[in-house]
Amino acid sequence: MNVPLLDLSLQNEPLQGEIMEAISRVIKSNGFILGAEVQGLETKIAEYCGAKYAIGVSSGTDALLISLMALDIGPGDEVITTTFSFFATAGAIARLGAKPVLVDIDPVTYNIDPAKIEEKITSRTRAILPVHLYGQCADSEPIWEIAKKHKLKVIEDAAQTIGAQYRDGRRAGNLGDLGCFSFFPSKNLGCFGDGGMVVTNQTELYEKVRILRVHGSKPKYYHSLVGGNFRLDSLQAAILNVKFSMLEDWHEQRRENVKRYNEMFSNTNLVKNNFVQLPVAVYEDSGVKNYHIFNQFVVRVSKRDALREYLKEKGIGSEVYYPVPFHLQDCFQSLGHKAGDFPEAEKAANDTLALPVFPGLTQAQQENVVKQITTFFE
Repeated sequence: MNVPLLDLSLQNEPLQGEIMEAISRVIKSNGFILGAEVQGLETKIAEYCGAKYAIGVSSGTDALLISLMALDIGPGDEVITTTFSFFATAGAIARLGAKPVLVDIDPVTYNIDPAKIEEKITSRTRAILPVHLYGQCADSEPIWEIAKKHKLKVIEDAAQTIGAQYRDGRRAGNLGDLGCFSFFPSKNLGCFGDGGMVVTNQTELYEKVRILRVHGSKPKYYHSLVGGNFRLDSLQAAILNVKFSMLEDWHEQRRENVKRYNEMFSNTNLVKNNFVQLPVAVYEDSGVKNYHIFNQFVVRVSKRDALREYLKEKGIGSEVYYPVPFHLQDCFQSLGHKAGDFPEAEKAANDTLALPVFPGLTQAQQENVVKQITTFFE
């Protein structure tokens, strides 16, 4: 039985009629850039996140980039962030000529370790950029306390966590000055290409991001800032407006899949013998609903690379997020780090593996995943 890492057809095909109708509506309108579909999505996302404003942009990467630009971050500035994330997190900082100052992760959540942030602050530090990895919020309260103490801004990389809630009930993206989302197709809410969103509660930042989104012009052809082409396409927004209605249901399906995995793995000796360590939802007992939306179901395993090859032979998809932390990437050699500098991130890079958890995953498929992993370790 083949089990793909992700099967988007199970989400898209039931909505195909509505999606095609939405696409047709955009085609008939001849309004392909920004417009009513984007505005409608912005309203939905702002309300969903509990934020005052949302600004549709061209990708999750550009959401990070434009947020940094809105804070005038550039050469000579430093931004503190995790060393363990998708490249865009640190890449956006470096692209503006600023320095990504890296911090190790919490070994349980894989998110930035707040206890290691303050020691990295210098006179050049301008912001903290935590990542809510795999669908679970970083521990944001201590990050905010540090930011307030040192008069720093907080930009959230919430690309993998739309709808996830912190322990106090606030949603990801609404825990900092600016929150950044990605609508890459594999995300819990994904479009048919690239798309992103920035949310904020601050009117000044909202206006600035909106201006930067259109080459820094307001009114048209009059430029007070140097921005870029960061606009969200109307076609992508129309697709997302349709899919948004299913987001909470898809979250719930992912959580049910995780619950089943936990039960199945607990009926084996894999966890007892420490061959497999299951992910921990740290806010599960806080009373909030979306404590973890499981954009990925990431386990720690022994013999990770050999197991992955074995699963591939058996037709089971998996992925390594992320095999090389930022401090060991060739393009960041100038930061002066070496192997061993961030041990928790390096451990995670060496022994974590994402297993299928998508909405529509069947019990039989999950049983096969657990069966094959059990067989591998026997």
